[in-house]
Amino acid sequence: MSPWTLLALPPLPETFIRSLLAPLGDRVDVRVPAARERDALLAALPDAEIVLGDWTGTLVLDGAAVAAAPRLAFVQQPSVGVDGHDLAALTAAGVPLANTPGVSAVAVSEWCLAAALALARRLVAGDAAVRAGEWPQQSLRPYELRGRSVGVVGHGPIGVACAELFRALGCEVRFWTRTPREDPAYQDLGALLAGSDVVVVVIALSEETKHLVDPALMKPGALLVNAARGEVVDQAALVRALRSGHLAGAALDVFETEPPPPGDPLRELPNVLLSPHVAGVTPEASGRLLTAVVDNLRAAVEGRELTGVVNGLPPTVRRKSFGTTTR
Repeated sequence: MSPWTLLALPPLPETFIRSLLAPLGDRVDVRVPAARERDALLAALPDAEIVLGDWTGTLVLDGAAVAAAPRLAFVQQPSVGVDGHDLAALTAAGVPLANTPGVSAVAVSEWCLAAALALARRLVAGDAAVRAGEWPQQSLRPYELRGRSVGVVGHGPIGVACAELFRALGCEVRFWTRTPREDPAYQDLGALLAGSDVVVVVIALSEETKHLVDPALMKPGALLVNAARGEVVDQAALVRALRSGHLAGAALDVFETEPPPPGDPLRELPNVLLSPHVAGVTPEASGRLLTAVVDNLRAAVEGRELTGVVNGLPPTVRRKSFGTTTR
């Protein structure tokens, strides 16, 4: 059988991409777009049978891109989030889309816990004060998280890991997810927001979850930790809640526009901890991600069952040729 044409979109040097995919051997013909631009992507798609996605969201498979790829049989996204891709168009074309669930759960959950602790203990403000020659022992007013109520928005692998860490710290943890659960820790979203001292957001972005979290509905004096996507939280409402003092602070690894542009008020607010979308970026998580990606690509070209398919199609790949479909 001739090799599968694999179009690789990650923002990495071509030589590095080829070395990463070397375990697939001669089963694949690896190609990259001529440039990291949409026109170059569209030009490369007609021959593509497998696409290895771009985790930055620069090169996405929207409806027009899917229409430009008649031979496309499988998309492997090297991240948990698949926002930007047109899942409906891929599904209609019979193309399974897989992500890498769970690979960053440890990294992201640890970041969420560290961020909440940093906010509660006023670590950034204390550091800045001491560097400025101050000694604010009486004015910082840090507090403990033990015994506080924590609400986790999202209950995938990351949400589960967050709940475990905060419970281990002695917090009372509740969670909300789009599918109601027969679990005593499950709580309606409105009640979760209104009753939590810390709200941790780790749910995937979709049309259903855009601006899902309104900070105005949160408990006065609460903390918000967002490691999901910027658009899951109403960012304008977040700025208002922070400025007014309704929220005591926020820790953000994600933003509606990345990086936040000059003039973004989040960059000026003193009660916000800002992070450059690195909650899931650790050597350990990267190693798990690469293993998951290569294993799934190998399964695809060998006709074995895939893992992590998110658009409801059977977890198998069928090769397309001349308007017919073959294994």
